[in-house]
Amino acid sequence: MSQLSRRTFIAGTAAAAAVTSAPAAAAKPKRPNILLIVTDDHRRETEWAIPSIVDLIGGQGVTFSQGCVTTPLCSPSRSSIMSGRYARNHGVVDNTAPGRLDQDTTVQSHLRAGGYRTGLFGKYLNAWDLAQAPPNFDDFAIMRPAYRRAQWNVNGAVGRRPGYTTTLIRRHALEFIKANKDQPWFLYLSPYASHGPNTPEDKYANLPVPAWDGNPAVTETDKSDKPPFIQNATQDLAAGQKVRQAQLRTLKSVDDLFKAVRAELVAQGKLDDTLIIFIGDNGFSWAEHGHIGKSVPYQPAFRVPFYLSWPAGGFGKGTDDDRLAANIDVAPTILDAAGIRPRTRMDGTSLLRGGRRSHLFLEFHGQADGPGPGVWASIYTGSRIYTEYYDGGGVKFREYYDLRADPHQLENRVRADDLAKRLATARGL
Repeated sequence: MSQLSRRTFIAGTAAAAAVTSAPAAAAKPKRPNILLIVTDDHRRETEWAIPSIVDLIGGQGVTFSQGCVTTPLCSPSRSSIMSGRYARNHGVVDNTAPGRLDQDTTVQSHLRAGGYRTGLFGKYLNAWDLAQAPPNFDDFAIMRPAYRRAQWNVNGAVGRRPGYTTTLIRRHALEFIKANKDQPWFLYLSPYASHGPNTPEDKYANLPVPAWDGNPAVTETDKSDKPPFIQNATQDLAAGQKVRQAQLRTLKSVDDLFKAVRAELVAQGKLDDTLIIFIGDNGFSWAEHGHIGKSVPYQPAFRVPFYLSWPAGGFGKGTDDDRLAANIDVAPTILDAAGIRPRTRMDGTSLLRGGRRSHLFLEFHGQADGPGPGVWASIYTGSRIYTEYYDGGGVKFREYYDLRADPHQLENRVRADDLAKRLATARGL
């Protein structure tokens, strides 16, 4: 895999805009339970499939309407969620080398050292050796990603287990919560939905799904202003509709998972004292610009559902937060709630505080000479996005979109504006 050098990318927090500090929204209780749910290949516009999550986390907590991931690929994003750092800083830049992540920098390491009981159920990191225990988790059941009859490692016992994997995760989660009533816990749930092959649970296999007629990016005909790999992309509306339908059906089981976990928290009287965060590890294109998948600097691929609830901490009133919130903010937010100071620098900031960044740095480290998106970096402000694609150390293609006027990124209007200058400065040029 070809990668940008450390000089090429922004070092430290230079890529992120300055974030001003503000008091927490409310006086925080000590040591809340923490529930983190991370779905797979989960874009926005999927609310129909997850009504309980939308209503009972976002509707009674906070919906981050500008929720993003800084690298739209599974392992880099998940490593950013766990470490609070950009991919170039935690080292997991693709799906092949999970061992690059320094486990001492993760949120689970901090929480376990701080007296939390830690549990992980579901997918961990791509290419992780299933026989190896995920570090810093007291209880775990990790799987080789699948929907049925997956290979699992359950607290050291490796073998194939029958059953639908989202349902098995639900059972493990409930057992963990019931077994840890007397100490604070961190529970990380990671179902395979809505990743391909998008196999739904039997009861949802033929569930009618609301119609979707695409959007202007799906029906775009003139792609001459796009990079070559997008010019060559040929997926159409029918293909996008098929993927969307299957993804939504798999997400219904995730909604069931959350309802069951929430019901147990209510029964124990622990819901108000539990910080709940729900986020997708990356988005997914439904044939926008002819592309189905992730890994691209277009909004369907890097904007994700992102919700937070913590009534006892002052985040239980049903608000919409339009700040640029990202996966790198998850770990700092959790540690802030737990009253734990990070041992190492994090690129993200706590969403429990009122700071607002002006832009996010996005990055992708693909194969520079391959048929896909290769290596790119973007500056994203919420209303504008500027992207450079790299070949070796040089820029081989540029894109710029005014998202207020062109939310579907149809007209590439490259110009030497402040975003291009900002990216060049950040890269040390």
